[in-house]
Amino acid sequence: MADTLEQFSKQHDFFVGIDSDGCVFDSMEIKHKECFCPAFINHYGLQPAAKYAREIWEFVNLYSHTRGCNRFKAVLAALSFADARKEIRDRNVDVPRLKALAEWVAVESKLGNPQLERRLAEGEDPELRRVYEWSLDVNAAVAKIVRNVPPFPGVVESLQRLQGSADVVCVSQTPTEALLREWAEHDLTQYVGLIAGQELGTKADHLAGTAQQSGTRYPADHVLMIGDAPGDLAAAQSVGALFYPVLPGREEKSWERFTTEALDRFLSGSYAGGYEKALIDEFMQVLPERPSWETVPRPDR
Repeated sequence: MADTLEQFSKQHDFFVGIDSDGCVFDSMEIKHKECFCPAFINHYGLQPAAKYAREIWEFVNLYSHTRGCNRFKAVLAALSFADARKEIRDRNVDVPRLKALAEWVAVESKLGNPQLERRLAEGEDPELRRVYEWSLDVNAAVAKIVRNVPPFPGVVESLQRLQGSADVVCVSQTPTEALLREWAEHDLTQYVGLIAGQELGTKADHLAGTAQQSGTRYPADHVLMIGDAPGDLAAAQSVGALFYPVLPGREEKSWERFTTEALDRFLSGSYAGGYEKALIDEFMQVLPERPSWETVPRPDR
């Protein structure tokens, strides 16, 4: 298995990129509810409004169109919601603004701990140090808590069926260390040519660096991205790839449809067009853009 995008080499006529958390593994809920969110509340002083901070974090990362986004972008989005939320203001919580993090996210293409550590080595910044310590705590919690989480039913069968027909790459914004551990735990690394985590760039970078790099280019209708978040769809569209959605909350049915229907369509050249559009239209109805506390009036208490 290759270690970098540059080492990936084409072996077959078809290419499949596949997300990991929430797509291959049913790990999104446990990671965000037990690892990310408690550290988010602790590091950013949101204890007085923990109920609302948790609701915000879960909306941003699990139940909205930003599901599956990079962790540092998620912090900015969640704090922006927190700063604007009346229930949190009413508790006089000092919500951090994190201007330095926003500036770093805007210029850094590989949003991971190693890059943030290098940025801190160039010049200490208390705000970025706080973010870095939060991220380290998240990784430690994931390593301690997240285990024995198997792939969704249908995943192994799909990977097995793709063998001999398609080159498969894990495309994720999870740290590579966690990806390697989780895929190896369930003996899935044998099915992929590369496991690409946040240290190798965005999901669009992963697809461009493998499916489109010089010498490994595939026909447009021979490249498919499988994902469970709108960001996965955007990454696929950025390189002209096809997209297959794993619907949040309906993952088992999604994988059943892939193994019994969509996979054969992809390999036979009948996936693009109306069939893909119907799947994407269904997918885009699952995750809202605005939270319920902004769209549904709450009764006065």
